[in-house]
This record gives sequence, structure tokens and C-alpha cells, in this order.
Amino acid sequence: MPLYEQVIQQELQQWQHKMQKPPSTANRLAKAMQRRINRIIPDKVHQAVTAAIKQMTRAVLYGAGFTTRAPATECRLQSCEATVRQRIDFYKKAGATEGAVTGAGGFWLAVADFPLLLGIKMKMLFEIAALYGHSVDDYRERLFILHIFQLAFSSQERRREVYQQIVNWDEHCKQLPQDINQFDWLTFQLEYRDYIDLAKMAQLIPGVGAAVGLVVNYRLIDSLGTTAINAYRMRWFEARAKEEKLPPPPERKQL
Repeated sequence: MPLYEQVIQQELQQWQHKMQKPPSTANRLAKAMQRRINRIIPDKVHQAVTAAIKQMTRAVLYGAGFTTRAPATECRLQSCEATVRQRIDFYKKAGATEGAVTGAGGFWLAVADFPLLLGIKMKMLFEIAALYGHSVDDYRERLFILHIFQLAFSSQERRREVYQQIVNWDEHCKQLPQDINQFDWLTFQLEYRDYIDLAKMAQLIPGVGAAVGLVVNYRLIDSLGTTAINAYRMRWFEARAKEEKLPPPPERKQL
């Protein structure tokens, strides 16, 4: 195995361990508090937020795919990941700029940051998928992108569940619903909202909103990029392992 692959395999193992760690006491307390707050919020509000995120995410998923580059073919892993990191840096800067502008523009512009940031994140995930050689025209790849999103922006309890769903993805995806409307949108929106609520709330404060928006958006996109890299690394190593187990092709007999 090349040295680069040995190094990133160690990084991947550390990330996998992190994804599977049980929730800490602080995680449990924060989640319990958030659940109490969610119970107070009327169901109609939950339904409205869920519908909004569902439609927004669907629009981003189907819209962003039309402008994504063609999947890479026969790309060495090291050079592939060098390009991936360059694109993540681009999106981090774009997200930070957008956060600073909307944070400085008052309450309503700060509210507008939510869909804008979501669009930047999804667009980045589409591009990363293509760089790793996966076609986002495939519905299953779009579901994988949503799983990556949940891994990055969920509680540790939910993260462990989602991680198990992407292990051996090529087999697991065959059992997934064929209709995107069957996706668990309620859990998706609750986890995402709960994860970023505290970080993004300060963006609404006059005077500091720009600085908060810049830093928070930069970190959120950086976290998402790291999660995506490791998720696709895991698939790459799983595919490599399967290839090594395959029997050699039969020799052709000379006529």
C-alpha cells in the first residue's frame, strides 16, 4: 500500500472511532434540553419548518446537480484529494464571505443566511462526490450526500446511527426507499437546526453579527468538508477490499 494511503487510512480509523463514540454526559444533557424545547413548540410549527427544509433541500439537490462537473475517472486518490481540499477551501471562503455580509445586514439578512449557507454546503458536496468519481445523477448518490450532511450536523447519538447506515454503502443503498419523499425529513431538520442554533443565534446580534457569521460559516463548512472526505475514503477502501477478494479472471484457452 502506498505511503499516502497508509497515512489516510490511519486518519480514517480515527474519524470512524469518533463517529462511533457514545454520547458524552454533556451531549446527553444538551440533547435532553433540546427535546424539551421541541416538545413545547407546536406541531404545526415543526411541520412548517420540516416542509420548508424539505423543499429547500430538494431544490438544492436537483438544481445543483445540473451544474456539477462530470465524475472523475481513473484519478489517483492522492491527486483527487488534493483537488478536493482546494475546492473545500474555496467554499469555506465563499461561506465566510456570505456569513459576514448577511450578519452585517441586520435581522432579515441574517435569517436569509440559512438557505444561502445550505446551498453552498450542498453544492460543495455535489462537487466532492464528482471528484471522487461518483455521479450525482444517481439517486443513491444524492441520498449518500444527505447522509454525509447528517453525519456532520447531528447529535452524537444520531451520528452513530447514520454512520452505521453508510458502512458498506453500496450494499445498504439497495434497501433504501426509491422515493425521496420517504426520507426522514423531520429528523433531518431537527438535528440540523439543533446543531447550528446556538452557533448561528449570535449572528442576529447587531454589531457582532458579521464576525460571527464569518467564523461560524467557515467552521461549519470545514467540518462538512472533513466529514465528506472521510465518508468517501471509507467507500474507496471498501471498494479496494472487495476488489482484492475477487478471484482472478479465468484464462482464455488458446484455440
